[in-house]
Order: sequence, then structure tokens, then C-alpha cells
Amino acid sequence: MSDESLRSLSLDYLNLLINGQAFSDVTFSVEGRLVHAHRGILAARSLFFRKFFSEAADGGGSSRISGGGGALASSPRGGPGPQHVIPVNSVGYEVFLLMLQFLYSGQVSVVPQKHEPRPSCGERSCWHTHCTAAVDLALDILAAARSFGVEQLASISQKQLESIVEKASIEDVMKVLIASRKQEMHQLWNSCSHLVAKSGLPHEILAKHLPVDVVARIEELRLKSALIHRSIAPHHHANPSSNFEDQKIRRMRRALDSSDVELVKLMVMGEGLNLDEALALHYAVENCSREVVKALLELGAADVNYPAGQARKTPLHIAAEMVSPDMVAVLLDHHADPNVQMAEGITPLDVLRTLTSDFLFKGAGPGLTHIEPNKLRLCLELVQSAALVISREEGGGGSGGSSGGNLNVDSRMVYLNLGAAAGSGHMNDQEENQNNQRDPCMYHRSHHHEF
Repeated sequence: MSDESLRSLSLDYLNLLINGQAFSDVTFSVEGRLVHAHRGILAARSLFFRKFFSEAADGGGSSRISGGGGALASSPRGGPGPQHVIPVNSVGYEVFLLMLQFLYSGQVSVVPQKHEPRPSCGERSCWHTHCTAAVDLALDILAAARSFGVEQLASISQKQLESIVEKASIEDVMKVLIASRKQEMHQLWNSCSHLVAKSGLPHEILAKHLPVDVVARIEELRLKSALIHRSIAPHHHANPSSNFEDQKIRRMRRALDSSDVELVKLMVMGEGLNLDEALALHYAVENCSREVVKALLELGAADVNYPAGQARKTPLHIAAEMVSPDMVAVLLDHHADPNVQMAEGITPLDVLRTLTSDFLFKGAGPGLTHIEPNKLRLCLELVQSAALVISREEGGGGSGGSSGGNLNVDSRMVYLNLGAAAGSGHMNDQEENQNNQRDPCMYHRSHHHEF
């Protein structure tokens, strides 16, 4: 049979399920919602359903039939009639429907829909590739597949979980570790065991979340890893402590990518991770959400004005280059200094003023395509206001006060012109010369954030 014929057959069977009551001869009640199905298909595809319907039809059905960890309430003697509704108490509606979808079509997605709001995921517009919601759904489907004897679906769920845990938070990895032990998924168990062993979580933390024998297994893996490392260390010229620090930084970045600031906190407390030396805040500003940056700052372990590398960029310099009002605002809220200078004497305000100048004269040309006029205007206003506040707090006299006033006038002129520049993409040469006279120290921006 060709692939096209198989796809057509799969779709035809799935349409039977989607069409609800059409030709159905059995009805389930799951979380108060009715699901219509077909006994012949379920019996052919699942040993559990085959046994359930056979025993009920023979009059030998008990009041409740267990399927692994789950249960269906049995129908009366004589078999489930068309009008009889069978309550399902072991799984939720979504998981039960996904399992039936697999039984009917042989195909199913065991990850949540992209950007779909999920109770266990607080991230807006999340793709649900490795968040807690993705882990929970895959685990629920795995448990249901095992309960109802659908081993192919259990295998699909296991493979999905093996992919998810590579980037999941350590809390979710430990959750999968316990579930894989319960479900006797040895490959998944080994994968999760090694990930937890590499996490560097101290024994005390592991003991709070995992059974004693599992903690012993983790410690055993760590011991073996240490012995292997010692045996190969003489053959390498690399500094072992440097390699260890690199591993910590990689794990920290994976945790930040997963919005797992709690793990970063554990690494700071349990492993002595230095967030400044690891450039945690710089990385989070450029790659993570505002919520992650805010939570990282609230740990109180990172210097918001830490200069990175030879360029000595601070997180606020990077946020200004990105033209991200959210990042600029959260950094300023946590006392980022708008007057701090890079190695070349450039401040975040210089960055924004130069971007504004370039955008006004050149439009959204090469290197400026990421700029949105409204966001640029807001970033400039936020940083300038913060600089003006600092200037006033320091006395507001002398050149500082004068500079603050001139910046304010300049920015008002910029606001009037930004909208027009966004439409025309350029200004005339006379205006360009005037602006260059106003701002002689232009910031020539590199679009690669080197730190």
C-alpha cells in the first residue's frame, strides 16, 4: 500500500472519531464531557479495550476494570449498549482524546499546540518545546498509554520526553526521572539520571526531591564520572577547573533558556557560580524574556552595571543596541547606570542617539532593519530621563545640568522627526549636517554583541 493510501486510510478513520455520534456504538464520559467512539476499532487497537468489551459482552464484567494505574467503570451485564455512558476516571479529557486519535489514525502529536495558553506554563507565546507544560502532557500521555495497553503510543511519548529533557529545567528532569522509574522506561531513566548527575545540584537538594535509592544512583554516577575524568586528565593540556567552569556556564545558559532562574539560584548557592564572570545578565538580556531578566536581577547576585570583555559593555548597552524598551526599563528599574561608559567612552545614551541619527538619515537600511521608531523613541526617553534624574540628584549644576537640558531639547526634536523619517527613510543633507554638529561624538555601532 502506498504512503498516499495509508494517509487517506488514517484520515478516514480519524474522521469517524471527529464526526462524533456518526456510526458510534459506545460513549465515554471524561471530566463531564461525552466522547463517542466505536468498539470494533478500540478492540482491534488496544488489548485493554478488547478485554473490557469482551468480558462485558460475556456477562462477566466486574463493577470496575483496571488498566494499569487507571480504571473504567464497567457497563451492566450484557455489554454496553448504545445508550450506556462509560465513565473514565483515570485520565483527563485532553489526554483521552489524544489517545483515541492515535488508536484511530496511528498518528498523534504529544506536545501542546504552539502559543497555546497552558496552566503549567506562565510564558506568553511559548512554543512549548521543553517547558513544564510540554513535560506534563507527555508524562500524562505516557501514563495513559501504559494504563490502556497502547505500547506504540508509550514509545512515542518516551522518545518525545527524551528530546524534551535535554533542554528542560532540572525540576522537570527530576519529575521525568521519577516517572520513568515507575513506568520502567530504562532508556529514559538513564538519560535523566545522567542529566541530574551533571546538574551539580548538592546532595541536600537531591534528597529533598528524590527517593533515597535514586539519590544513591545519582551519587554513584557522579563518582564514576569523577574517576573517568581523573584517568584521562593527564592526556589533556586543558585546565580541568576551566573546563568545569565552562560546563557550569553552559548549564546556566540552558537554565536561562528554559526560564529556570531557580536552578541558576541553586548553582549560585550550591556551586559558587559567579553570575558576573559568567555574564549571566548580558546573556539573559540578549536571549531571554523580560521576566527572566527581572527574576535574575532580583536574586541580588549580579551587578547590573558589570562591564563585559575588552569592549566593557554593560547589559544596558546591549539593551540599547537591541532597541528593547522592556529590557531598558527593567534594567533601569534595578539601578542600571545610563551614564556608564564602554571602553571607548560611549554611554547607552550615546548608543541610542546614534541609532536615532542613523535611522533619521538612512531609514531602515542595512543594520537598522530591527529598529521600530516607537520603540527607539521610548528607549531614548527612558534612558535620557534616568540620566536627567541622576544629574539632578548630583546637584544639577555645571556642565551636567546644561547637558541634561540640551539632551531634553534634542530628544523632543527627534520625537517630532522620527515618524516622518520612518515613512521617508531619509532627511536632507542640511539637516544631517546640523545634527552632526549637535552630536559630534557619534557611536559607530557594531551589530555583533561582543562580550
